[in-house]
Amino acid sequence: MHNDQAAGLRAMKGQIKQKVSASAPVLSDESSNDNRVRVIAVASGKGGVGKTNVSVNLGVALSKMGQKVMVMDADFSLANVDIMLGLNTPFNLSHVINGQKTLREIIQDGPAGLKIIPASSGVKRLANLSPQENLGLLKEFERLGTDMDLLIVDTAAGIADSVVTFCQAADDVLIVVCDEPASITDAYALVKVLSRDYSVKNFKLVVNMSRSPAHSNRLYEKFSSVCTQYLKVSISLFGSIPFDQDLRSAVQKQVPVVISYPSSHAAKAFDKMAQNLHASANSDSAGYFGQFVRNFLRM
Repeated sequence: MHNDQAAGLRAMKGQIKQKVSASAPVLSDESSNDNRVRVIAVASGKGGVGKTNVSVNLGVALSKMGQKVMVMDADFSLANVDIMLGLNTPFNLSHVINGQKTLREIIQDGPAGLKIIPASSGVKRLANLSPQENLGLLKEFERLGTDMDLLIVDTAAGIADSVVTFCQAADDVLIVVCDEPASITDAYALVKVLSRDYSVKNFKLVVNMSRSPAHSNRLYEKFSSVCTQYLKVSISLFGSIPFDQDLRSAVQKQVPVVISYPSSHAAKAFDKMAQNLHASANSDSAGYFGQFVRNFLRM
């Protein structure tokens, strides 16, 4: 069934590509509005491993460093970025898809200058967007290019079409795991689909709820070894977030741990990941938003 869906998705994108290439100068490499924006997709094989916590805290940590960061809640069935931040969001992506609002009109202000693009939880149609609707969203993002240095896409868990769409189009793919069999098995399945069907070959692993640095390294080495041997992909260890009661307390308060408990072990782990990204912010790792759209069309 997955092969049939993938074939249908690629066929529909081929039709879209013909229409767009004939009438959309916004995709031109020479577009004056096409600036460098690093796009990071944060994904996981299963839910409940802390993916949204990683997206939000990494975004806030980068904002505190002076980066212009947006977090897009791309979990179209179980959106919770706004809940994690205690935000009241009267408008969300469903209003953009329905043509009632533009992306710029639904953006919310988060802590430390972070910008949030909220999704709508529990709306079935948003969980199964057509290729045309996904393309429309990506073109909307292109218009926001001058407003950000970095876009973090908090995807849904699993291998839904929207997940592989954003992962394939992103500059970096972060895979969040914790040390439990279902998390590891499902993360492997996600990497397999992205590498086999969408030619994504480089991944960054984030180990959450780690017991120690040695524990993170062992989990990474085991996961990386299997992926390298059987999938021929590159997996690097991007970060390790320790099991930390302060992180749990921050979630209860609906305040990112990098703000509520800045000296905690978890906050320091997020700061370290943000520093690594910030250090490479001016490198070739950031792509053009026009290329972001073209990567989507090539799926």
